[in-house]
Amino acid sequence: MTIISFSGIDGAGKSTQIAECAAWLSHSGLRTAVITFWDDIAVGSKPRELLSRKIFKGDSGVGTPEQPLNRRDKNVTSWPVTLLRFLLYFVDAISLRIKVDAFRRRDLDCLILDRSIYDELANLPQTSRYTRIFTGIVLKIAPKPDAAFLIDADPALARARKPEYPLDFLQRNRTAYLSLARLVDNMTILKPGSVESLKKLIRKQTLRALWVGSGPTFAVSR
Repeated sequence: MTIISFSGIDGAGKSTQIAECAAWLSHSGLRTAVITFWDDIAVGSKPRELLSRKIFKGDSGVGTPEQPLNRRDKNVTSWPVTLLRFLLYFVDAISLRIKVDAFRRRDLDCLILDRSIYDELANLPQTSRYTRIFTGIVLKIAPKPDAAFLIDADPALARARKPEYPLDFLQRNRTAYLSLARLVDNMTILKPGSVESLKKLIRKQTLRALWVGSGPTFAVSR
């Protein structure tokens, strides 16, 4: 089973590329599943969301240009909250390994992760020595995708598409993603571009991952 993950700041365009990639793989005859990290992997996601909203008094839902939100959850960066995230993200990494192992036992060709543990680690202050040590531990626990895509985006443009978090947080978040990418040897950073150009790059890297994982025994349309 080939594992493909998509990461990036909110509003980067992940959902569009995930839907396109999944449809392309399925159309090519590959048995493909898509799982969303927050809904399918994160431990106690609903209670965590409710508690976060109660404590930090932020909005919930998905922001749109017509209905912008002011969320307060992952952009809260006090040290007590960061220490709690260390615990939660460690548990989530174990959960990710368990869920992926379960999918390996199914008759699947491809598993697409809509966000992964990388997206949680990018919420941490990667400039901290303690965070870097923790990140290294989590990366050893979590399963490594065969192709990991980081969809880069201009924070201001991303916020215009999906207005949920303050611009300064998105800028810090983007910097953390780029720092994290240096620790993940198979992560492909996709620079901002058109939907079509990103689609072609994703297909190219996905084909390479499929070839390495399965050898020349499959046929996928380009």
